[in-house]
Amino acid sequence: MAEGVFRRMTKADTRVDAIDSAGTGAYHEGCAPDPRTMTVLANNGETEYGHTARKVRSSDFRDFDYILAMDGENLHDLTRSQRQIVKNSGADAAPAKLMLFGDFGGRKGEEVIDPYYGARDGFTIAYEQMTRFTRGFIEEVLSGIDTTREA
Repeated sequence: MAEGVFRRMTKADTRVDAIDSAGTGAYHEGCAPDPRTMTVLANNGETEYGHTARKVRSSDFRDFDYILAMDGENLHDLTRSQRQIVKNSGADAAPAKLMLFGDFGGRKGEEVIDPYYGARDGFTIAYEQMTRFTRGFIEEVLSGIDTTREA
């Protein structure tokens, strides 16, 4: 869901190049989004989202400027993975900035409550969080990016 919301909110933003979503575990690898995710996205005007779940790859730490974790456990796992990549291959192999996405929602340390096993309103709450977090990320991080320089 986070990817769908982020894509919609940054669609015309030239500061955003590549967006992808991946999990720290391979629980749903190869699967489409939960139908409740798709319903909430459609109810909020996002009808073109498609995604196949995958696990985070080592190359993600090189290929993306930012990796946004949904909760503290994921941030911990991502940090550990990044440290291992740097130890094995050097800092140039994993320059991505790791951040807790919820830090951009107005409440530092806020975590996304996984709606997967809950009722539909959990997906609505997650959508609201993703919208708030994306808006904050745009204001706090992207506002400092100079679009006139070559990336």
